[in-house]
Amino acid sequence: MIDMQLRALPLKGLFSVQHRRHADQRGQFSRLFCEGSLAAFGQTFHIRQINHSRTTEQGTVRGMHYQKAQAPEAKLITCLRGAVWDVAVDLNPDSATFLQWHAERLEAGDGRSLLIPAGFAHGFQALTDDAELLYLHSADYSAEHEAGLSANDPRLDIAWLLPVKNLSARDAGHPMLDSTFAGVRL
Repeated sequence: MIDMQLRALPLKGLFSVQHRRHADQRGQFSRLFCEGSLAAFGQTFHIRQINHSRTTEQGTVRGMHYQKAQAPEAKLITCLRGAVWDVAVDLNPDSATFLQWHAERLEAGDGRSLLIPAGFAHGFQALTDDAELLYLHSADYSAEHEAGLSANDPRLDIAWLLPVKNLSARDAGHPMLDSTFAGVRL
């Protein structure tokens, strides 16, 4: 039984995942992750870490986070409550879409996830109050390899749906891109 479908998005390696829902009078059931199903689509993903976030206020932006090449990680993002504008930026300098972004609206109950490959930055904006996300990571978090991009960088020109607010001190301190940014070569 196929429990998910992958749809390639405009950035190489970025996929929208549609989960198959089973519903009856009791409610519904969806498998949010199946390593074998992803492998059938040519995607290798082993879970090393699972994280959960709750963002209390609409308009809040978290990100744009990534891990450097020495500790790459892929992510599978699912919205459990509310709605978010989930953004991925291609950081592979050899890619035709280097420094381009793509966003998807993820909403609780929509049966979709975003599969973000290693070498991408990730962030999101809460479109509702009390938005909750579940993150499946392919690698352990490495603080020494953590990095980020400015969510308001004019070079990225991310089209946030709401005014950006409530950036953490860490996220507000991410640098703007300059000519020395080499990307993430995996």
